[in-house]
Amino acid sequence: MKGGSIFVRGRLLPLFVWIFGLLLVWEGTSWMLLHVVETPLAQSKLPYVHEVLSTLWKYSGTLLKEGAATFGNAGVGFLIGAVAGASLAVLMSLSKTIERLTFPYAIASQMIPILGLAPIIYGIVRDEQTSRIIISGYITFFPVALNMLRGLRSVDPSALELMYSYAAKPWAVYWKLRFPAALPGLFGGLKIAAPLAVTGAILVELMGAQHGIGVIMLRNLYYGSSHTYMFWSTVIVGALLGIVSYWLISLIERLVAPWQPEFRPKGGSR
Repeated sequence: MKGGSIFVRGRLLPLFVWIFGLLLVWEGTSWMLLHVVETPLAQSKLPYVHEVLSTLWKYSGTLLKEGAATFGNAGVGFLIGAVAGASLAVLMSLSKTIERLTFPYAIASQMIPILGLAPIIYGIVRDEQTSRIIISGYITFFPVALNMLRGLRSVDPSALELMYSYAAKPWAVYWKLRFPAALPGLFGGLKIAAPLAVTGAILVELMGAQHGIGVIMLRNLYYGSSHTYMFWSTVIVGALLGIVSYWLISLIERLVAPWQPEFRPKGGSR
């Protein structure tokens, strides 16, 4: 019980205080814009929190369905991009020649803005699901490859020398030494890429898709004040999808690599 109360005070309580304070400031500012400043279309600029939450509850089924379409396609692209990035990192760690041949092109590929690439991909493919998967995979590929390559090369040289002194095979060096050392870097790249993959999927949906949270967002953006609360609801759902993706990767990291210092109990207790 004591440990649980410490956790609540140390983690959850500050979070709830910040959320409550933010919502209170939001509601007060919205009221001031509408009744004190009398700003035209005040609710379009900053709507009441309770109205947005009411819309979220009222249309929760639709928002959940469309959000699942976005999250599902982003997840597929994320997995493909993660596998491709991790595979390239392993190949580059094995061969300097492969690194010299591929890494500059991987960096150059990131110079293309997603805002310009998304309509190009959608115009070529003409399929919303495939386009979302491609963009999500494209966004995921580079941070995973870069961070995992750094992790693979972060092994202590003395540990490598010990493995070589035992005449360890290359696969044994990777399996027992390099891969465990690369896990923090790998998950660091995954946590960067996961919310961006969701954002990329939503961006594709703004190009003219039929399903997804971005579709509802676009439809309610240009239809006047009566659709303001629905638009803000889609923005919140999109943000929640990004947060959920980050938390999901963090949970997997805690399960796969619990030996990391940030996951150890404080004070050496269990």
